[in-house]
Amino acid sequence: MGRVHLLSPLRHLDRRGWLRGAPPPRWVRVLPVALIAGVAVATAVSHDPLDIGFLLGAIPPLAVLSYGPLATALLGAATVTLLHVPALQLNRPGDTDLWTLSFVAALSVFVSFVRSRRDAQLDLERTIAEAAQRALLPPLPEAVGPVRCRGLYRAAQRGALVGGDFYDVRDGPYGVRAVLGDVQGHGLAAIGTVASLLGAFREAVLDQPDLESVAGRLDRRLTADAAEARHADLFATAVLLEFARDVRSVRVLACGHPPPVLLRAGTATDIGVEACTPLGLGLADPTPHRGITVRLEPGDRLFLASDGVFEARDPAGAFYPLTQRMALLTGDDRAALPDLVWEDLLRHTRSLHDDVTMLVLAPRPPERP
Repeated sequence: MGRVHLLSPLRHLDRRGWLRGAPPPRWVRVLPVALIAGVAVATAVSHDPLDIGFLLGAIPPLAVLSYGPLATALLGAATVTLLHVPALQLNRPGDTDLWTLSFVAALSVFVSFVRSRRDAQLDLERTIAEAAQRALLPPLPEAVGPVRCRGLYRAAQRGALVGGDFYDVRDGPYGVRAVLGDVQGHGLAAIGTVASLLGAFREAVLDQPDLESVAGRLDRRLTADAAEARHADLFATAVLLEFARDVRSVRVLACGHPPPVLLRAGTATDIGVEACTPLGLGLADPTPHRGITVRLEPGDRLFLASDGVFEARDPAGAFYPLTQRMALLTGDDRAALPDLVWEDLLRHTRSLHDDVTMLVLAPRPPERP
């Protein structure tokens, strides 16, 4: 089992795309030089003057897309120089306006300087945002206590590491506990709620004696936040797990969230836990709903996923059949199960508009003496 994969806006520049802040492709960088060479060669080999000097006016603006002020200035100077090469015959009246080209070149240098400064500031802000988001939702270790972890997180909003989904796996005095959930809303607007719930969970793991009390702590935290928010319908769905000390059983509590899938001996089965109300809608009452305890066998794994997986639709409108697909995918590389589901999910649907989170937990029971 490996670490959770987070999509970094700095390390996965291909997802941002050229028009969304990624470096320009190679052909854009080569285009100004290729245009200079093309004009020079075409006019040099032609026996008659060619009225193509107007193409030189496009070189400085094209340089702005890829180069800094110095390189843009050099390319602008090269275009002006071409007008003074007698063999090219580009300096005839009507062919190219020297003063216009010089002005465009100087303006391009200024624009390139402004763009370079803004890009540097944007890169700094991306680095800070990445560090802040990773502090909120750090990658999981390969194992938390006797439970191995592997997962995948894809935020729906471009350039974001964290969206409306949240997860965590923590070891405490009452055993290893895990949570995976989905808050109301998507993208960066939901990060505040995610941070609040994760903070409450990490504290509850240390001092709450049972899983129901942990869920109650999360519910109270969200209820308090909703009272201070403009919208009183703030809520979140979540599924919580608590592994016994010998990890031969797990307690499962679903708060309005789809239950985990139990993977055992090549089969996939939904755990039949009764879903209680979502967090923030009244779980902290005198008679809270109870979870169930599931016995575990050696080799069992638990697969948890967010609504972005369960509610993904194909072009015909059919939901992604997770449980049925799991039975086929588990026969492949076990360590890469979240990646296999992700690839299969992309084949099922044309586009994903929700955060996608997957988490696989594999307990390692202690060897009997």
